[in-house]
Amino acid sequence: MKSAAASRAVALAAALALVLASAFPFLAGAQSEFTRGDRMPYDAFDKLSKTDLDVPGGVIHVAFAPGEIALPKEKVLDWVKASARAVATYYGRFPVSDLKLLIVPVNGTRVRGGTTWGYRGAAIRVMLGRDAGEDALRRDWVMVHEMVHLALPDLAERHAWLSEGLAVYVEPIARAQAGDLTVAEIWQAMMRDMPQGLPEAGDRGLDNTGTWGRKYWGGAMFCLLADIEIRKATGNRLGLQDAMRGVISAGGNHEHDWPIARVLATADKAVGADVLERLYREMGGKPVTPDLAGLWRDLGLRPRGEALEFDDAAPLAAIRKAITARPN
Repeated sequence: MKSAAASRAVALAAALALVLASAFPFLAGAQSEFTRGDRMPYDAFDKLSKTDLDVPGGVIHVAFAPGEIALPKEKVLDWVKASARAVATYYGRFPVSDLKLLIVPVNGTRVRGGTTWGYRGAAIRVMLGRDAGEDALRRDWVMVHEMVHLALPDLAERHAWLSEGLAVYVEPIARAQAGDLTVAEIWQAMMRDMPQGLPEAGDRGLDNTGTWGRKYWGGAMFCLLADIEIRKATGNRLGLQDAMRGVISAGGNHEHDWPIARVLATADKAVGADVLERLYREMGGKPVTPDLAGLWRDLGLRPRGEALEFDDAAPLAAIRKAITARPN
């Protein structure tokens, strides 16, 4: 049973909430308007004032939902530009010509998540902790992750592993190519987290197993294997980066719905190799368990306590270097 003091506290909190809601109805309503549901609030976004940022191959229209943030908005815009630069570095251009980007202040000291849509034009909503500092934005991965989603056509839900896996795989590589992350940090994270993508008992392949680990890290594992196999097939001249640039060049981005077969065939055509389609035939409908320990060894990755050493004499060392090298 609640004590009298506890009951009074609950009543006081409820009364205070009513007072605040009546005193600031616009702010309360606006927050719910911009945060509720799983759809982009396009109409509400259009009513906000915006800052236009020119990026290679496109324009980002940035709007801030009502609410206070600790950082000057210029610092937030710098973060957006740096993220867009990383994505444009990887893909050769920004994936869409016109992006609506909604920044929503929420409680916290970091970026709290994001979502990407394309059904009424490319759009991203990112939840930014109102007390986030510059260091939190420098270390953030969410903005680049969401922008990478723009570079892939919208797929059926059962193929979400490719959309999420590609974003998990490309995000750190793009940041490293732009000079925002070290190569060692990329490989340490992959070695630490990629085992979460391995199939477990009862797994039925990437298309038919919707667990978090398979969707995100299983998809990232598919992308790493594809990158390596493309480089083997092309004498290390081309990689997954070139394959996905081919998808964009063919008009494939998040504003369009494509079947997965078209995405993979377009990517393979761009590099002149049957790699993604073959891997999909192998991994899409049944579990495949790669030897990750052997793969790390062949790539020349040697953990030394909390550090990582590179063995440049390893069989796949040249491929490892090429994967993270800044494109010409």
